[in-house]
Amino acid sequence: MKTVKYLILIVIGVFAGGAIYVYSGAYPMGADVPHNKLTYWLLETVREQSIKRAAQNISVPSLDDPEMLLAGGPDYNDMCVACHLKPGKIQSDMSIGLYPAPPNLSKKEDEHGHDHADSEQSARRQFWIIKHGIKASGMPAWGPTHDDQRIWAMVAFLQKLPDLTPEQYQILTARDETNGSSNH
Repeated sequence: MKTVKYLILIVIGVFAGGAIYVYSGAYPMGADVPHNKLTYWLLETVREQSIKRAAQNISVPSLDDPEMLLAGGPDYNDMCVACHLKPGKIQSDMSIGLYPAPPNLSKKEDEHGHDHADSEQSARRQFWIIKHGIKASGMPAWGPTHDDQRIWAMVAFLQKLPDLTPEQYQILTARDETNGSSNH
């Protein structure tokens, strides 16, 4: 019985200590101060497992249609390039100032820390992230303003982006102002 009382006191003490720490404001929340290793690992693990679970049943359409690539490129250039960069660019004011740093999507997935088993898994993950965003990361949810077809077009573009030269990127991201596709 004494052991149970001690365990209860320890649990109460841990919760009380945690509450005091949380409400003290001592944890640095500035984007210019990295998390400690434990916090970083915990947040990364929660994020990755959550996205993996949420995206696992998404049905991926054919992403090989050139029209999808041409439709997704201008959106990427308008909405994503400031943080996620383009071929030939290694940083921007936004990519430097965000914490955690956004991945450079012009690089292969294994070069920016998100190597996935296959391209379909990668496509599901990209679709889910674009549609729903990621809390407290600077990644907005584009789902409220963009339909699934438009999001899949961005995914189709992302699948090709790491293989593009700066010149190819410029061609594929030019928006055709004559056909009225310049609206977001």
